[in-house]
Amino acid sequence: MSDGPGRKPTVEDDEILDVFRASVDPVLTATEVSEELPLGRRGVLKRLRTLEKEGVLRSKEVGSGSRIWWYPGYTETRSVRHSK
Repeated sequence: MSDGPGRKPTVEDDEILDVFRASVDPVLTATEVSEELPLGRRGVLKRLRTLEKEGVLRSKEVGSGSRIWWYPGYTETRSVRHSK
């Protein structure tokens, strides 16, 4: 993350990315990420947007204002075959 105006982040980008790396879910919400860090949901959301602009994370709107986030290359889904 660049050294721009504003307060210095109290949580490093790698700490945010570690939440994705450690998750068993392939996608997370900003609330889920914030529950794992000493940073509020709004702060996490801002950081997730920055990481997406930098090409590190991806996101998708999934409802009225709801968004999910994932870390390409570190989170994946695997198809599960159901036996009949």
